Amino acid sequence: MNARTVSCGVVLLDRRGYVFLAHATDTSHWDIPKGQGEPGEAPIEAALRELREETGIVFAPERLTDLGRFAYRHDKDLHLFAVRVEPGEVDVERCECTSMFPSRRDGTPIPEMDGFLWVSPADVGRYASRSLARLFDTTLSLSELDRTL
Repeated sequence: MNARTVSCGVVLLDRRGYVFLAHATDTSHWDIPKGQGEPGEAPIEAALRELREETGIVFAPERLTDLGRFAYRHDKDLHLFAVRVEPGEVDVERCECTSMFPSRRDGTPIPEMDGFLWVSPADVGRYASRSLARLFDTTLSLSELDRTL
């Protein structure tokens, strides 16, 4: 039996119902800010840390709504939280990733994320990985989240 890893992340929605995505460096896809927790770290702590490291965005834990755990890929689940972002609160031009990983090309440290944007739910599939697009299409409807958040 394979142990499933869990990545913790934050779905940010603005007042239009657009979702915030970050571009994964050296790939073709965009993703929500997410990553694995550290030993002893609660899912909300991991999600907030990953958000801060990958985008520079900081929210108080009370702002987040716990959406629960979702099957994501055959080997990974996502524990997701959501937050409604007020106008002007998140400027994609000011986002900055501080978490680094070795470049596949030459091993030099590069940021995990290198671009940021707001995307309408209808356009998520043009940007996101198949796994993330499928999650939003089947299990976690962005339009439903927009109505209830």
